[in-house]
Amino acid sequence: MQNKTVTLALQGGGSHGAFTWGALDRLLEDPRIDIEGISGASAGAMNAVVMSYGLATGGRDGARQALADFWDSVSTRDLYSFMRPDALSEAGIASQATSSALLKHMFSVTRMFSPYQLNPFDLNPLRDILGKQIDFERLRAEGKVKLFIAATQVSTGRLRIFRNDDLTQDALLASACLPSMHHAVEIDGEAYWDGGLTANPPIFPLLHLCNSPDILAVLLHPFRRPLTPTSTDEIGQRLSEISFSSTFFTELGGLALARRETEADPEARGHMHDRLMELQIHVIDSDALMSQLSVASKLNTKASFIHALRDAGRTRAEHWLQEHFSGAELQSNFDLSQFLA
Repeated sequence: MQNKTVTLALQGGGSHGAFTWGALDRLLEDPRIDIEGISGASAGAMNAVVMSYGLATGGRDGARQALADFWDSVSTRDLYSFMRPDALSEAGIASQATSSALLKHMFSVTRMFSPYQLNPFDLNPLRDILGKQIDFERLRAEGKVKLFIAATQVSTGRLRIFRNDDLTQDALLASACLPSMHHAVEIDGEAYWDGGLTANPPIFPLLHLCNSPDILAVLLHPFRRPLTPTSTDEIGQRLSEISFSSTFFTELGGLALARRETEADPEARGHMHDRLMELQIHVIDSDALMSQLSVASKLNTKASFIHALRDAGRTRAEHWLQEHFSGAELQSNFDLSQFLA
């Protein structure tokens, strides 16, 4: 059966990124799928870089192992152990609190104290994990997959895309720098925050700088919630989901409009015309699962939770492969026109 080259757009979402790990693990098992480029923000950026490094150093099996090593390291480290015990005490967190209650309280603490108070020495266990597992110099020299890692420039609020040649550990940490959790990451005199604030994930580099007509997005935020939130927690959760998805939906709306205008102009010809006409968007997601998870669960690094998300991601990817790539052609499961008014 003929191979299919795709590009990947990986959404960010804290530890929910383990769902993406599972999806990528299943895709890497399928020899029909070749990957030309990957865009990502936050946890999506972590998955993108770790997988690309594994592919460069050990092929498909190396990529699967690299992802497993990264997430196993995350699941055995308390990524938020830098929080001051006195701050937790001031917030009223009892030592005997349950895991879910503790996560919820930790989340609320970040709204009461800045990371410069909670974490004055800017400790970040992710820095240690990446330092042990990824040789960025080797990645820049040997990486074959095109990478587009999103970060947000603090001073202007503008998106910056780090590509293979300028990708460093700091650039990757910047992409996952939640303003409420970590100090801004400084690169070349500019401060950066989480890339999910301005592109989660970015689509335009995959359209303009890659050749594959197939963009496969792995999404971590519910695409639609049928019920209007009414409680404080529900409203807060939906606001968070919207803030980290709105740029993605805006970009899809722009693509839908551009394709409609291209179709309406019989005289339009050229590279971008051809790209828009052949473009197919594919999605692997799980609204049913993600709708059940709270915003605070993005801080949950328990191994059982991480591995359950991985298994869910593998299952959804398996379903996508069976439903949409069972024949010679890859069929889109996403209607881009829904973003047209």
